[in-house]
Amino acid sequence: MKNLRLSLLGVVLSLLLNTLAFAQKTFDWKTASAAGYTYKYVSNDPMKARFYTLANGLTVILSENHKEPRIAALIPTRAGSNTDPRTNTGLAHYLEHMLFKGTDKFGSLDWSKEKPLLDQVDALYEKYNQTTDSARRKAIYKEIDRVSGEAAKFAIANEYDKMMASMGGQGTNAFTSYEQTVYTEDIPANAIDRFLKLQGERFRNPILRIFHTELEAVYEEKNRSLDNDGWKVYESRNAALFPTHNYGQQTTIGTIEHLKNPSLVEIRNYFKKYYVPNNMAIIMVGDFNSDILIKKIEASFKYMVAKPVQEYKPAPEAPITAPLVREVFGPTPDALTIAWRWSGSLNAKEKIIGTIVDELMSNSKAGLIDLNLVKAQKVLRASCSPEWNKDYAVWQMTGSPKKDQTLDEVKTLLLGELDKLKSGNFDESIIKAIAANYKMNAIQGLENNSSRAYSLLESFVADKSNNWTDYVAINDALGKVTKQEVMDFAKKYCGDGYVIVYKRKGTDPNITKVDKPAITPVEVNREAQSDFLKDVNETPMTNIQPKWLDFNKDIKKGKVGTLEALTVKNTDNDLFRLSYRFDMGSWNSKVLPIALQYLQFVGTDKMNAEQISTAFYRLASSFNTSYTDHHITLAMSGLNENFAKTVSLFEDLLTKCKKDDAALELLKGRLLKQRSDAKLNKGAILQGLATYASYGAKNPRNTLQFTDAELKALKSEDLISFLHDLFSYKHSVIYYGPKSVEELAVALKGVHQINTTFKADLPLVADFKMESPTKPAVLFTDYDMVQAEINWVRPTIQFSPSETPIVELYNNYFGGGMSSIVFQTIRESKALAYSTYAFYQTPNTKDEKYRMIAYIGTQADKIHESIAGMDELLNEFPSSEKNLETAIASMKKNYQTERITQDNIIYTYLTGLDKGVKVDERQAIFQALDKLTLADLKKFQDTLLAKKPYSMCIVASEKKVNLEDLKKYGEVKKLTLEDVFGY
Repeated sequence: MKNLRLSLLGVVLSLLLNTLAFAQKTFDWKTASAAGYTYKYVSNDPMKARFYTLANGLTVILSENHKEPRIAALIPTRAGSNTDPRTNTGLAHYLEHMLFKGTDKFGSLDWSKEKPLLDQVDALYEKYNQTTDSARRKAIYKEIDRVSGEAAKFAIANEYDKMMASMGGQGTNAFTSYEQTVYTEDIPANAIDRFLKLQGERFRNPILRIFHTELEAVYEEKNRSLDNDGWKVYESRNAALFPTHNYGQQTTIGTIEHLKNPSLVEIRNYFKKYYVPNNMAIIMVGDFNSDILIKKIEASFKYMVAKPVQEYKPAPEAPITAPLVREVFGPTPDALTIAWRWSGSLNAKEKIIGTIVDELMSNSKAGLIDLNLVKAQKVLRASCSPEWNKDYAVWQMTGSPKKDQTLDEVKTLLLGELDKLKSGNFDESIIKAIAANYKMNAIQGLENNSSRAYSLLESFVADKSNNWTDYVAINDALGKVTKQEVMDFAKKYCGDGYVIVYKRKGTDPNITKVDKPAITPVEVNREAQSDFLKDVNETPMTNIQPKWLDFNKDIKKGKVGTLEALTVKNTDNDLFRLSYRFDMGSWNSKVLPIALQYLQFVGTDKMNAEQISTAFYRLASSFNTSYTDHHITLAMSGLNENFAKTVSLFEDLLTKCKKDDAALELLKGRLLKQRSDAKLNKGAILQGLATYASYGAKNPRNTLQFTDAELKALKSEDLISFLHDLFSYKHSVIYYGPKSVEELAVALKGVHQINTTFKADLPLVADFKMESPTKPAVLFTDYDMVQAEINWVRPTIQFSPSETPIVELYNNYFGGGMSSIVFQTIRESKALAYSTYAFYQTPNTKDEKYRMIAYIGTQADKIHESIAGMDELLNEFPSSEKNLETAIASMKKNYQTERITQDNIIYTYLTGLDKGVKVDERQAIFQALDKLTLADLKKFQDTLLAKKPYSMCIVASEKKVNLEDLKKYGEVKKLTLEDVFGY
């Protein structure tokens, strides 16, 4: 019977590959010319990317995608922490932060007056760095703080962010890693002229202004990394893998010693050395005409002058011939990492084989780790992943132990699966399935500007895009890898020369936080504007009309038997997504979350859990179960030609799954371990405190959970009965794919179980209601950490559609991004936090309340300053006409260019229905924006938020925060983890 099933699956896979495979294609570099520019491209590249090299050496990579009027833009420099001087680590990362501060043309009120003061700051930092006497250093830093404060009077904070927001930019950010520093944006298609004018100026002459407050933000980032056990494991792993290479010897953020002694002179030298056109690229993907755009890019960046760039060329690392063991301690649960350093000289073929090795081990569905360890519940969790850096690749396996399981036992299990790969003890046909799934993912990736852009970025950083042919050819090449090639590769590169990092729960004796310097808040000059900003904002943008959804036209409604069907037709490709949505969720059943997890580990009378997972993978299909407070969603996706097989496979699983007592006992152990681990997660604890603050002692977080005793008493029959009975409750059918609603009804007939009558939905376990606090309170939970995490929580009034425009504008203005009041004040002016925000949260249903959530993550010794800073913003409305103009302009341009498509149309409709709204809410918001004023926002805050009681939720170490000191903010209640989690 098993061989017959495999034979049938082989036929299915063959059909799939025939559908996805192109005719035999070649992927070669070609040259073409258009509009006076010569560019290269790769034949049969589905992105149709063009690669230009301008006269000054600047690489420009363009890929057109006209699905929506937006453009993803990346500006990378091929330099990162690898090229930091050994005496100034973290320098590339500093510079990344400073490239948001402006130039001599923007970010300054009066450059002639600001410059002499900044020159003094430069000199003071050099003097500070050369001084060792602590008292003298403190005196010099006090002078740095004073002069910086004077200089800041001539600075305009966040002008860059304001310009990007005003043109409708999204995702304004940047990141630094070993070999790259990348600046990221997403802009409307009609903002190209503004964007290029700003970016061309940004890199012309960056000024290192407001440096000491930004340096404090970097300190906070460093302290956050010290509280991040995963980051510590990563650094420990790399230090062992790379004893001489900068991958292991220089971290991106830098050492504490170097953070304390920054050199503005060295930062400026780094910019001049590496931010040159022949070491940079402009990558843009989206709705534009390449022939027109390339001319504009050249005009904006032709001032740049090429210089020789000396790439980092380290000596080869010596082979690792035996396991290297490292240990990391911290408050989070035990975990294990085993990592191999793969050769830096892997050729294109070997990289393909390495990809197959990784996917055969774990692809989340049918890999050896997935089936033999995760599905079999032999470990709590396990996976593997590669990192393809320029000089070396790293491949690692990770695992987390079950209750009472040792890390060495996890190690043995992981290495055992690797041994199966080396010996050929795996199904070779899965290689073809891997290729098929890659191809389907590639089809989906083509729809997304960001996905395209980051693929192009990876190629540029690795090899200045010379290897783009390999990227394009990968989907065809994967399926040609043989079992023998996999075995040979694994034996060669995954031998005994590995690094193993044991992450153990415990106190880290090596933690040394970056102490806060004394910083006086600086001016941010919110109302000021440079002439350059005015020029950018006055640069014309062609009008793009918003496209609102008309749910009566954009959604085809019909019936599938007695069920309501909501469909949107896919006219782009042959993919489908099908969901069944129920109007009950976790508030209706304690069994629900466990039953849906149990479904992953059981089989039917024909197939076991591992065979079912493999069958989905072979079809390049998938299923997913999820739930919210009020809904259950059962989702499937895949190729249209495999629609019936995919749906039948899932329906059989749900309606014919068999009880498996052994699987349930393993699942119980898994859940108990997950519960224990959640209590070690500071993020989960803070969320639990916020839920407690919103609903009180009896809340969804701690009431909807089974107690440990109830969980242990749970029977397989309870879960199987729930799953088998699910389709007896009314649900709707949501479909995005090539079929019409009539064709969908025919396709589901006889496949999906449809009753003529349905049971009443399950009653609520409890009817939870948010309550506004009547007096200030502090909810505190102790956690071993360097930082302190603080939430301000206040539920307010019941949802009202008429409030939506002002709520959306208030969030954008007050606390919703880098150009918001909260970010400018807490981070830019007062240097109190690396991460901070505030938003007025809209409820999910018409019967629920809004809730204000504000957040600061700060050093524990700055907790009182941070609380005072956020309290001031919440209680006294911070008024800024210029910020309001920016917020309104940003929102309008985003609405004009936002396109809700595919099944997102249906989910937007359903989300509205839950709130009693039957139209596209964006239209009312857009039309109201120009009518809303600062007075309206002030009235909104004064009425609902200002000088009102809040519940302040704090997760911090009692060793660093005195609870007595917190009593001045309200009644202090120290909550146990059982109070928070309910178990």
